[in-house]
Amino acid sequence: MANAVNGNDFFEGTEKLLEVWFGSTTDAKTADLRNIDRSFWESLLEKVNCQIISCKSIDGLDAYVLSESSMFISRNRFILKTCGRTTLLHAVDSLLKQAKEELGFDTIADVFYSRKNFLRPELQPQIHQTFEDEVTHLDEIFDDGAAYALGRLNADCWYLYTLDIVGVEEPDQTIELLMSDLDPEIMSIFTIEKCKTGAEATKMSGIDKLIPGAIIDDFQFDPCGYSMNGLLPETKYFTIHITPEEGFSYVSFESNVEQKCYQQLLNMLIDTFKPGKVLATLFANNTSYASDSLKLFERDEPLPNFKCSDRQFCRFKNYNLVYAHFKKNG
Repeated sequence: MANAVNGNDFFEGTEKLLEVWFGSTTDAKTADLRNIDRSFWESLLEKVNCQIISCKSIDGLDAYVLSESSMFISRNRFILKTCGRTTLLHAVDSLLKQAKEELGFDTIADVFYSRKNFLRPELQPQIHQTFEDEVTHLDEIFDDGAAYALGRLNADCWYLYTLDIVGVEEPDQTIELLMSDLDPEIMSIFTIEKCKTGAEATKMSGIDKLIPGAIIDDFQFDPCGYSMNGLLPETKYFTIHITPEEGFSYVSFESNVEQKCYQQLLNMLIDTFKPGKVLATLFANNTSYASDSLKLFERDEPLPNFKCSDRQFCRFKNYNLVYAHFKKNG
């Protein structure tokens, strides 16, 4: 993620995001993914073409900052988010095999693979150059796969692959903001010339104030680029990744923090990064406290000074999803 500040070298900030929930039909219901040895996770990430930079843990959650984004591991949930030219889908087979053979996780409660459309898809490895190729690969692994494209296929859009099953029944929610055309002055914070450490960039940018009380693990790349994980009680987290170069600047925010209404958080993110465009998604299942928060996006202008150019609502067997795309007025 250490990009060139002169803008001559393109870097694809857009992440590929995989989330797998495991289950068991046997007495392995107390099994825990966090008991898998770190050496396995290192070998898994080699298949993806990234490495572990640091790790922090709280009760129930291990959070890893990677050379290309982040990984989160809890008892029965695995999340891997990678940017650049990584081959995330090469991890799936090994992950499922290890979880079954070592821990007895013999069922998949749910799967979510998602990403925004790439700026330069032709630079991706073959497996990730088209969403159709990704779906073909996933369909070879999972039964009852369902693939969706939301937004404008000739502009910004968002792809999702999940399973056509009831899915996770415990309360679950995820909000994600993918921001582009960002303020150059703010992006300069995430260069080694402006901030020497992740902690310095976290404080100067105001990231430390977004969700108070989090244990923060942050990293500033040389010459530029930034990643952080925030850990909260009850396996809650948030993560931010920043590609600051002008011409392809990009910031992603993702969290499973449960809120009745995300308006204040959305406003703070916009104020912090000042993007020109925002792609927002919000997932919440039927048992989540955040399920009512999807109503926020029914408003004409849920983001002040932004126009909603696209908005779609989807209902799955156990989840509701809203997709929205915003452009700054003027």
